[in-house]
Amino acid sequence: MTRVADRFTNGFDAEVVRAWIADDPDPQTAISLEHILAEAESGDEAAVADLEDRFSGPLVFGTAGLRGEIAAGPNRMNRAVVIRAAAGLAAFLADAVGEGFQVVIGCDARYKSAEFAADTAAVITAAGGVAIQLPEQLPTPLLAYALLKRGADAGVMVTASHNPPADNGYKVYLGQRPLQEIGSEADALAGSGAQIVSPADALIAEKIAAVESVASAPRAESGWQHLDESIVEDYLSRIDDLGVRAESDLSIVLTSLHGVGAGVAEAALTRTGFTSLHPVASQQAPDPDFPTVSFPNPEEAGALDESFALARAVGAELIIANDPDADRFSAAIPDESAAIGYRQLSGDEVGLLLGEDLAGRLAESGSDGAVFANSIVSSRALAAAVKSHGFAAVNTLTGFKWISRASLGLVFGYEEALGYCVDPMIVRDKDGISAAVTFAALASRLKAAGSSIEAELDRIRNRDGYFATAPLSFRLDDVSIIGTAMAKLRENPPAALAGSPVAEVHDLSAGYEGLPPTDGILLRSESNSRVIVRPSGTEPKLKCYLEVVAEPSEIQAAAEADARAAASAGVRLPTASASASLKPALTERLNTITTELKTFFAL
Repeated sequence: MTRVADRFTNGFDAEVVRAWIADDPDPQTAISLEHILAEAESGDEAAVADLEDRFSGPLVFGTAGLRGEIAAGPNRMNRAVVIRAAAGLAAFLADAVGEGFQVVIGCDARYKSAEFAADTAAVITAAGGVAIQLPEQLPTPLLAYALLKRGADAGVMVTASHNPPADNGYKVYLGQRPLQEIGSEADALAGSGAQIVSPADALIAEKIAAVESVASAPRAESGWQHLDESIVEDYLSRIDDLGVRAESDLSIVLTSLHGVGAGVAEAALTRTGFTSLHPVASQQAPDPDFPTVSFPNPEEAGALDESFALARAVGAELIIANDPDADRFSAAIPDESAAIGYRQLSGDEVGLLLGEDLAGRLAESGSDGAVFANSIVSSRALAAAVKSHGFAAVNTLTGFKWISRASLGLVFGYEEALGYCVDPMIVRDKDGISAAVTFAALASRLKAAGSSIEAELDRIRNRDGYFATAPLSFRLDDVSIIGTAMAKLRENPPAALAGSPVAEVHDLSAGYEGLPPTDGILLRSESNSRVIVRPSGTEPKLKCYLEVVAEPSEIQAAAEADARAAASAGVRLPTASASASLKPALTERLNTITTELKTFFAL
């Protein structure tokens, strides 16, 4: 069979485009490509440039799987690309496991998700595997759960998570059997149920590259299995088993940002005793256009505006927001000093609170050997907190594919980008639903004890120090600029951060503290401020992670200074607050470093 080329080798080549069109199983994308080709052949330079981009090479398959804009051509997300990817995955599993390999398949509600999932099931079945489809439009954590529950060899989740509406993606997870064939027993045990890492990504990519055409990849018309809604009940029962419950009345506003998490999140909270739930009605039903948000990511400015409005109307004590595939979770709490009446907690604050909560409960029960983990770009506060309870914390590379396999003794892992794993033996990935339930239970317990989330943060900071963090991202249309910026940083890093001399510069591409090499630079100043700079793995961004630190003695001194100033003014202050006393100074330091980095990169 003739190979259908997936790239131009010598500039624009109309015959390569025609061959791709003839091999495209989707009339919609084939027709769109025909129109662009006709414009290019008529002399339209923009159409030629468009085709040169679409045929610059295949969409890269890596540890993040596939992710890109839904459109025609090899460098886009479409049925032709997905069928080739599924055929490559099937060939890899057939070699590693043999006939009868099992693949669980899930999808969200984005455009083409259902078609991509069905194509994957058809390819897996025709290749001699057992394809097991989840009900449509379920959260990513359900796929990760079902993979381990069924003891499957692989999982495929069709989702682009929190990417723009035009995108879709293809996440791949592996079970224990194929991992044993390509690595050690320990690696297989630690990585079973997690997203792929090297060398699995490269081995699967080789098989994908060997697929000659869509026509060469057989697809069955039927024969795959369909799981029913009982898989959701099993998952919810597992959340019950975590033992976290509402301990006081707590009014909660919920949003799924037009994603697929609403039903499962509401059911999980109801089962654990939360009765005052207020969904953001305009955002609860899945909608691939994400009409009420400019960017469907709880981290983005404006994403929670409708949640804040509803929270003010009902007097909510907690806002819970999931991203569209519900593997991430964000929280906001009442704040009288904020103009909108609420403050969105950072991912580092939520990670610290969840880690402290679990470490405290494990210490009380006499558990030992538990390991906590966070990505290296996340705050150092978690390590300080769990150390106070006698537990170890480890750093990993960025991404849950690394966090979830940090240790066989892992009990909790998180990353600053709103990802949390509170039940790693059952869901070996970030899970925005079980994390949200656990956080709501913590908030209700604190309320029952006469405390609050803000007061709990103060308590931890007074004990361990105040670790303040902030993100800085440069979104770039020309991704080559990212490499140039990283080269500049390596060659001539800043000499100081907010007035404190830089004491350490570490090129993470050479490895760092036992971690595998990765593209990044770590700077640490004499005052213990830290900056890590790295290219995003999923978006055209240069990302900077800033952290400044105040020791407990500084917190105490600031509180005492506030008290003296209040006494001189003849006013009484409430109990000293780490946040209130030091937040302005730490925020100023973060702002200074942000300005310095913007000036340094000139982006």
